[in-house]
Amino acid sequence: MTVTALNRKTSASSASASAAAPRPAPAAQVVRLPRATPRGRLTGLRRMVVEQMLPPALVMLALLTVWQLACAGGGSALPAPSDVWEQSRDLILQPFYVAGSQDMGLGWRVLTSLQRVGIGFGLAALVGIFVGAVIGQSVWLMRGLDPLFQVLRTVPPLAWLPISLAAFMDSGPSAIFVIFITAIWPVIINTAAGVRAIPQDYRNVAAVLRLNHLEFFFKIMLPAAAPYIFSGLRIGVGLAWLAIVAAEMLTGGVGIGFFIWDAWNSSMLTDIIVALAYIGVTGFVLDRLVALLGRVVSRGTMA
Repeated sequence: MTVTALNRKTSASSASASAAAPRPAPAAQVVRLPRATPRGRLTGLRRMVVEQMLPPALVMLALLTVWQLACAGGGSALPAPSDVWEQSRDLILQPFYVAGSQDMGLGWRVLTSLQRVGIGFGLAALVGIFVGAVIGQSVWLMRGLDPLFQVLRTVPPLAWLPISLAAFMDSGPSAIFVIFITAIWPVIINTAAGVRAIPQDYRNVAAVLRLNHLEFFFKIMLPAAAPYIFSGLRIGVGLAWLAIVAAEMLTGGVGIGFFIWDAWNSSMLTDIIVALAYIGVTGFVLDRLVALLGRVVSRGTMA
């Protein structure tokens, strides 16, 4: 074999070895994400407005249009939206004016009613969660008390008012008691159901860690049963808001319920319609606040 042939063979072997050897992977490159520009944020805001706010606004506009057209013929005593705006514009634009002990804006009246609801519903939430947690631990207590709770929760709020007036001899505590006794039942029932639905593995972990009753409540029971508990709280706060409006119609005072009753006696239907709008918006806000609190307590597991 000649030297030239040997060199060719060596070169071919080196080339094949180089081809068989794996090539080193390219170095990873860090790619910077584009910063959110004001235009991008504006686009996101526009999308939120279109998706979240535009549909309700269109539905409300359609309802107002149908309402206005239905009242245009004059065959009904119900005022049209244009009449509500003309006659009760001050209640809409000035919710916090004060011109006397009974002449004030609807904002102050709603705050007065909310104060009573806060006391009554707060007591119902504390007592209801505690009683529901205790009942949920015992099958016998659940079987014995559940029929009683189911019967009491169907009693209308106003049916409790004569009993509360006879017991407290004052309209203020009586209204708070009506709120309490109306809102407590869904809290108890849902809390007990949530406690019974806690997986046994959670209880085993608590036993291994030797958690006391207080630690078990805050670290295991409350997060695990939070969807049930806050479902009951959302139902309860809605019933509490309904109860205070009905109770104030009979007990009097400065609340929104008494305002509606007084406006009816004065034949001010437009004021009643504005008050109903305040009541609906306030109830919506209360429901959303309880739902937000539920998402915080459950660490985002609630819808």
